[in-house]
Parts: sequence; C-alpha cells; structure tokens
Amino acid sequence: MTATVPPRWRARACAATLATLGACGTSVASVDDTPPVLGPPAQREFFDQAYAAAFPRQRLDLYLPPTGSGPWPVVLWIHGGGWQEGSKALDPTDPVLRLRTRGYAVASIGYRLSGQAAFPAQIHDVKAAVRFLRQNAAGYRLNPSRMAAWGASAGGHLAALLGTSGAVSALEDLSMGFPTQSSRVQAVIDWYGPTDFGRMDEQTAAIGCPLFPPNGHGAADSPESRLLGAPVRSSATLVQFANPVAYVTADDPPFLIQHGTRDCTVPPGQSELLQAALTRVGGAERSTLDLLTGAGHGGGAFTTAANIDRIVAFLSRALAP
Repeated sequence: MTATVPPRWRARACAATLATLGACGTSVASVDDTPPVLGPPAQREFFDQAYAAAFPRQRLDLYLPPTGSGPWPVVLWIHGGGWQEGSKALDPTDPVLRLRTRGYAVASIGYRLSGQAAFPAQIHDVKAAVRFLRQNAAGYRLNPSRMAAWGASAGGHLAALLGTSGAVSALEDLSMGFPTQSSRVQAVIDWYGPTDFGRMDEQTAAIGCPLFPPNGHGAADSPESRLLGAPVRSSATLVQFANPVAYVTADDPPFLIQHGTRDCTVPPGQSELLQAALTRVGGAERSTLDLLTGAGHGGGAFTTAANIDRIVAFLSRALAP
C-alpha cells in the first residue's frame, strides 16, 4: 500500500480538490464530528447518511443484520455504471444484501460521478466513507477492525484501488472529514473491474470482441477518458495514476477477484494484470482470481447461491477476528 507518488500526480489531486472543495487541504464544508442520531437498537436500516458535506452524492445507506446486537463486520458496496451513472440504492434482491443474514452489515455508498468531478474525486469519496464508518462504528454497532470492500465494474475498480492505495496521500483527501481514522480495508472483492485503461482495447481484441462502442476505451468519449478528464490514448501518466496495479505492495489485504471469460466490456485480462501483481508481491495466498467460463460483464453466474457462499467463505477467512 505504501507507494511514492510523483509530484505531478500530487498536483492533479490538489487541482481536483480545488475544483470541488475550494482549496487544497481545506474543506469548504466538513462533516460534523458529532455522532449521528440513531434510532432504537431495533432499527436495522439507515438511509442517506452523509459521510461528507460538499456534494449530495456523498451519502451512504447502511443495512445491519436482521438479528443480533453487533458489533458486526461491515462490507462496503461500491456500485458500477462506468463512473458516470449508477446509484447506491439497492433492491431487496441484490446479492450483496444476502450478506446480512450471514452476519455482515452492508454499507452502500454513493460517490461523485465523472460528470461532476474528474478522478481522483471518486476514490477520495470512497475513502471518506470508510473513515466515516470507523468514526461512527460504535453508534452503528460495527466492528471497525473488520471491514471489506466489494464493487462491480467501475465499483470493482474503486474497490481494488481502495485495497492497494492505503498509504497514497494523493488518493485521499483528509479535509473531507475524520482525518485520524484509517481508510484501509481488510479484504477486497473485485467483480470485473478495470485496472489499466491503456490496455483495454488490445485485450478486448485478444478475446475476439468488437471495439467497445463507439470508439474504444482509449477514445476521448470513453467512460475511462471521462473519468480521467483527458483521452486515455494520450494520457499515460493519468492512466497509471488511476491504475490499482501501480500501488500494489506486500501489505495489501486479501483479494477475491471474479471475472467472466467472455466479458467484452471489461476484458478479463484487466483482472489478470491485478492478480499477477498481487501474487508476485504478496504470494499466492494474497489473491484469488476466479475466471467464470462463458460469463460476460456480470450476469447470473456471479449471483448463484454457490458463488455467494464462496464470497462469504472468503470474507470469513479474511475478516476472522
């Protein structure tokens, strides 16, 4: 997790802070350190909890297990949508909510989209949400030492980046609140998240898929370019700035990575790059990559009861007291 950040990356992070908060290291509006007003112990769902104060999307929904009194381990859910759409709102049938009956709290977070702010605003938001949950763990009856991140697609990218960039100051804005709290997590579940934007087009072609419409991932109008605020094809430094692989170190948490072999949106080679880096630095036990034969970009293969059982087993090991 510890990495040396080039000055130009730090400058870009500062520029993003200026654009969204008003000044580097000084927030225009901050979250009140007063613990949230909670309902009675029987209350199990808390909606629109503000983890930062500057933007409406900086909210999370917290779902506690239906029984017990905690403190519970918590899984942070990070939605997909190409960093340009999507919502923290969950349907009762969403697979992540199945964790509630297995003894896990679920925190589904919103974050700024690329139309509102360029990278690294998104990972700044994710880390602020983790710090908020740790700050208020006692009130919500959470275990602050047992936290995991799970994301799909763009959310998988952010979950992986959260896992590998724990000590990278350019990817964290402590002025958003609770600067004494850690934003590290103890486990990551990455569902088909991109890693190296600059290699997505070649990897898509390698598995016989057509170019991502309309002009490929490297084009100026791609979701990845919109996230960076610059075309992927001409922005190698920014591409690496957003790449979870760039920050892999031996103290990263355990990863469970799952990807379909016929994913023509985010090619499976993206997960293979992350898996190779994690195992090279941390050993085979550091990360597991499941390639789901014939599966595409999401779908039923990921949400079977057997696969959710596999995820729960991984969490049980990674978050063991």
